[in-house]
Amino acid sequence: MSKLDKKSVIGISALLVHAAKIDEMYSENEKILVKNFIKSYLEDEDENEILKKAEEIENDSNQLLNYTNIIKENSNDIKKDVIEHLWKVVISDKTVDQYESNLMRRICGLIYFPDKESAEIKLKLLNNQ
Repeated sequence: MSKLDKKSVIGISALLVHAAKIDEMYSENEKILVKNFIKSYLEDEDENEILKKAEEIENDSNQLLNYTNIIKENSNDIKKDVIEHLWKVVISDKTVDQYESNLMRRICGLIYFPDKESAEIKLKLLNNQ
């Protein structure tokens, strides 16, 4: 899998934080999942510091497009990995509400990722819980 630069990882992490907060419950478990994403791309960085920056970006901006443009410019492998991390965050509390489903559909549309493939990733993760 190709790598993402630090700025991209921070932006995508902000999107993961947004997905975590959309149900108005931002749990420690969700933070760990975001940190796992960060570590998977930036092994040598402090994931707590990057998470903090991502949370600040997410607080300041309600523009999903800022984050999705980063993903859209990358390979299908990266898109698939990001969608998988997003689903991990969304289903971490064992429920998927309409806002979370809507967010995932919007993100898939914005990054040109097939809904069908997103649904397959979601099912695979649900079956592995």
